[in-house]
Amino acid sequence: MISSLKDFLLNHRDLVFAVVKIAAMFAVIMPMVAYSVLAERKISAFIQDRVGPNRVALPLVGNIPVLGPFLTRLGLWQPLADGLKSFLKEDFTPDHVRKIYFWLAPAIALVPAFLTLAVIPFGSYVGSQKMVLADLNVGVLYTFGIVSLGVYGIVLAGYAANSKYPFLGGIRSSAQMISYEIAMGMSVIPVFMLVGDLNLGKVIEYQAGGLLSWNIFKQPIAFAIFLVAAFAETNRLPFDLPESETELVGGYHTEYSSMKFALFFMGEYAAMISASAMMVTLFFGGWSLPFLGLNQPAAESALWVGVAHIGIFIAKVLVLMCIFIWVRWMLPRFRYDQLMDLGWRRFIPLALANIVITAVVLLALSRG
Repeated sequence: MISSLKDFLLNHRDLVFAVVKIAAMFAVIMPMVAYSVLAERKISAFIQDRVGPNRVALPLVGNIPVLGPFLTRLGLWQPLADGLKSFLKEDFTPDHVRKIYFWLAPAIALVPAFLTLAVIPFGSYVGSQKMVLADLNVGVLYTFGIVSLGVYGIVLAGYAANSKYPFLGGIRSSAQMISYEIAMGMSVIPVFMLVGDLNLGKVIEYQAGGLLSWNIFKQPIAFAIFLVAAFAETNRLPFDLPESETELVGGYHTEYSSMKFALFFMGEYAAMISASAMMVTLFFGGWSLPFLGLNQPAAESALWVGVAHIGIFIAKVLVLMCIFIWVRWMLPRFRYDQLMDLGWRRFIPLALANIVITAVVLLALSRG
């Protein structure tokens, strides 16, 4: 039995490594989603001169002198309590909803954010293995194709609730996605004009030459458009019109409770992580760092170099996540007409002008 298992592992080595990478990614992403909520609550408390979560304690760990109260004051156990509460709350389904779609919508809202992460290189190499689940030559096209599916969960939730406020939230989300998906897609075209490849791994290798090789310095306009469009795509303030508590009660998730409600929030934070990972890949050099010799692929390097690259990538993602959270608590919500005006009359022409300018500059450099 042991020998047959060993033969199977040897004959299906690539499959085994793929399963290990998927499991490792989920082991990292799920805690990041949970503790992003804690970070949001702590940062908002700091901005508003409050304390934030500081009460939940584990029975055994909380009794450890000094360490237990310290971890409790940090709020480290709050996500565990929130998750347990979501599982134990009554899963109430109103009689007036369209039940099949009502149950299906939260899953559709969550899955695309995880699928997007499949093509993002979160490291260089660990041993001989590339740290990407699917190294597609058209990775960016796959990413935009999957990202646009997330809105279907929200629209379906608005329709399935059979209520006017969720329905208005679903309509707003679809219009918002159409407006900003175009600008977001056009914003990355100059990046791929510079790189000459649609593979996200090649984009990182293009930026691995040093700090000034990062696309944030070569395409700041593209980054600004992508960043703002990412706020709209993830329904975050100042573009959270699909939820808009002051107008629509809770928008598309007004009728949801328990774990289905939690799935929508998990989808939102997972979408924030995937958007941050895309920005790190496209504009901030991905896993590369122009110091300590950590700016080149590590296929032939020591194991710690590959692990360090993964740590660098995650650290950059966390910085951008903090920006997402900070903006929510610092800027007011746009009016709906302002949201549409910014997308159609400002960002799309600006993104198109950036493409033309980049093309002219590249043409001039090639002839010079």
